[in-house]
Amino acid sequence: MIILAGVISAVISYLLGSCNSSIIVVRLLKREDIRKKGSKSAGLTNTFRCYGKIPALLTLIGDLAKGVIAVLLSVLVFRLFGFDVSEPFTYKWIGYISGFFAIIGHIFPVYYGFKGGKGVLVSSSILIIIDPLTFAIIIPFFLVITLITNYVSVGSITAAVLYPVLTFMLNYFFQDLTLLQSLILTGLVALTSILLIYMHKANIARLKNGTENKLIKTKEKNDNG
Repeated sequence: MIILAGVISAVISYLLGSCNSSIIVVRLLKREDIRKKGSKSAGLTNTFRCYGKIPALLTLIGDLAKGVIAVLLSVLVFRLFGFDVSEPFTYKWIGYISGFFAIIGHIFPVYYGFKGGKGVLVSSSILIIIDPLTFAIIIPFFLVITLITNYVSVGSITAAVLYPVLTFMLNYFFQDLTLLQSLILTGLVALTSILLIYMHKANIARLKNGTENKLIKTKEKNDNG
């Protein structure tokens, strides 16, 4: 029964994740394909750069919502199959697996030719209801690194590296889970982090050669100062 519940949850999460908010918002408001604009990434950052605050805000709300809904529906599925989801470890591993498939859907959406975004926002959204303590730490960390470096990609990559470390420390030392339970959750989170970092491979290449897009563009100084 656990396998069937898991498969149903994974399918639901993937299909929800495939509803790419950036693609939908830009098509509805601008009649254009975000994947053909700017960095060609169907995500929040590219939406903001190319279309401004309102489309970006709607994208933010949509992508946060679908991650949360995917987790809640997965928990409901397991509950309907008779599993006790009130126990913290059970609730979390269901949520992390659900979130992983929602991220897969966001990156490789079945509705849009398997070409979507990088999954950073969706990965953050699942933390809101799975592990709000980690969310409360990692989001300010992401913002600080992004503002210091002026690169969203640097903030995203460093947050992805910190993600499994925080997951282990907070679950094992502060949330009374066993070592084995903490390691299992950390392993699930590590899969997400590896995927997120891999999806930034083009950004990493641009950072190396100095062509990565900055969050806030600064005016170049001319030769006369």
